[in-house]
Amino acid sequence: MTPGRRSALVGAVATFAVFTVLAGQFWRNLLGWWGFAAVVAVVVTGAVWLLITTRPAWSWRRVPKSTLAFLGIATLSIAWSAYPAASTLGVAIVLVTAFVAITLPLCVSWDRLVISIANAVKWVLGLSLVFEFVVAVFVRQPVTPLVPDFDAAEYERLPMAFYWSRALLLEGGPIEGIVGNRNLLGMVALIGVIVFGGLLAAKAIRRGSGITWLVVAGATLLLTRSATVILVTVLVAIALGFALWARRRGPDRRRPVYLTGLLALVASVVALVALWTPLTSLLGKSEDVTGRFEIWDAVIGLAAERPIAGWGWLGYWQPWADPLGSLYTRNGVSYLQAHNAWLDVWLQLGVLGLVAFGAVVVGALWRSWFLAIDQPRDPAGRPRPYTAASFVPFLLLIALAGQSLAESRLLVEAGLLLLITIAWATKQRQWEPEPFPVEPARTRYDRRPGPGAAIRR
Repeated sequence: MTPGRRSALVGAVATFAVFTVLAGQFWRNLLGWWGFAAVVAVVVTGAVWLLITTRPAWSWRRVPKSTLAFLGIATLSIAWSAYPAASTLGVAIVLVTAFVAITLPLCVSWDRLVISIANAVKWVLGLSLVFEFVVAVFVRQPVTPLVPDFDAAEYERLPMAFYWSRALLLEGGPIEGIVGNRNLLGMVALIGVIVFGGLLAAKAIRRGSGITWLVVAGATLLLTRSATVILVTVLVAIALGFALWARRRGPDRRRPVYLTGLLALVASVVALVALWTPLTSLLGKSEDVTGRFEIWDAVIGLAAERPIAGWGWLGYWQPWADPLGSLYTRNGVSYLQAHNAWLDVWLQLGVLGLVAFGAVVVGALWRSWFLAIDQPRDPAGRPRPYTAASFVPFLLLIALAGQSLAESRLLVEAGLLLLITIAWATKQRQWEPEPFPVEPARTRYDRRPGPGAAIRR
């Protein structure tokens, strides 16, 4: 295999892996759980091929130990789980996800990995808009998954959450896209805004292409009407502002940045409490945020029964794994997550798991923050120009952390893969003279939407 073809195949494998975790529900709606399992097998095979082909160097110093601690506690939880068979399945899923997540930064260069994320997002957004257009214009009514995981005969009226699309594109949304959920689609769009914006600012993507996909991502985000993602977008914008400020201040004059950030955080919490009712009304939500207060209360009550080591790892709750699977039902829909990643970890792995998971997130945020704001240097110690691409891992983590307060997606699929990938990528490059370089568009391969399509500029 020529170097060019091998390079294209590496990009294709990375793109397909990211697409699969971003659009897991798409595969399940289209092919069912067994079909999805086959797709996952292809992704794992691709990851194994990457390891065999690239044979990455391994350095214990550059391994984030917190991820191993978290995965170890999740695995050990099978021993004390209230549902050992379900925990075994959950542990297998988290280990497979972690394996792919770790393989990517070890075997794929950062610039190629960012491009792969961008291409995967293009596929999700493009297919979602085409799908919603077809449903709205030709079908003209809500559609259910091709392979549903529910029995419609059990319901007098099928809950709207069960539909793949509600055919609302021409009405201005909310749209669910191929992922079947407006919050998930909104999060993919926000990831697109971050990645396309970073590549565009770094001049690592053609201007016309970058602006087009940035507009597509922004429009999709608005069409989802996701209150959660809108708030997370504001959080990402604020984080970017503070990062830019910290860059300008330099390492010796950043105390005002940190003090202002602390004051802003306190002020935001106070304002959120004081203005909760008008804010939820503005965002079109009930004061209990669509039942989240009730499920949080139920989760806290159950977690308090096993506070130290939890009930056993599941990841995404399996409906047959009681007491979690039957913990909370609203409008005929059983909730299979705590809608807060931190409460979910406490429920499943107790304080032990919560400390380890917190270390993963805080460590990755800490490293990505300083890689974003500190000026890169060459091997001789001379300063080199900043790159806008170094903001990408930090802003992605801020988005994931913000989402984790209202959703548990940080524990499964795209959330978990991106978290672990960034944790390992930042650790790998913590001592690099120029962390997270991205080559200019005129000198690198541009992978257009489609796994591995590489065209020389």
